[in-house]
Amino acid sequence: MKRELGIARCGLACCVCSENVTCNGCNSGECPDKDWCENRNCSIAKNLEHCYECNEKCRKGLLGKIKPYAFTVFARRYGEDYLLECLERNEKMGIVYHREGINGDYDDFDDVETLIEFIKTGHR
Repeated sequence: MKRELGIARCGLACCVCSENVTCNGCNSGECPDKDWCENRNCSIAKNLEHCYECNEKCRKGLLGKIKPYAFTVFARRYGEDYLLECLERNEKMGIVYHREGINGDYDDFDDVETLIEFIKTGHR
């Protein structure tokens, strides 16, 4: 885990992303998607570091997907530090953020609250 990469503006976990070998996170300015990322552009326009700091509960951009939305809700409720602690613990327990492609253990959910509980406990 590269804790220093933290959580992306949209809630994706840059710190455990397998693509962080070539990417330094959306706040680095090096993200290949920086020009079109709706969440990045919106949060910058609102002078926010992350979508979880916003009072709106929107689902635009990547927040239309359950994983980044649940991570954003989690960070809003419990804080980014606790989210990072949970992700690090889960990684040590063998929970995988990405496998081949973009799917991993956090992707097989259809309910935000169930995913949040999984993040907290590491158990289904």
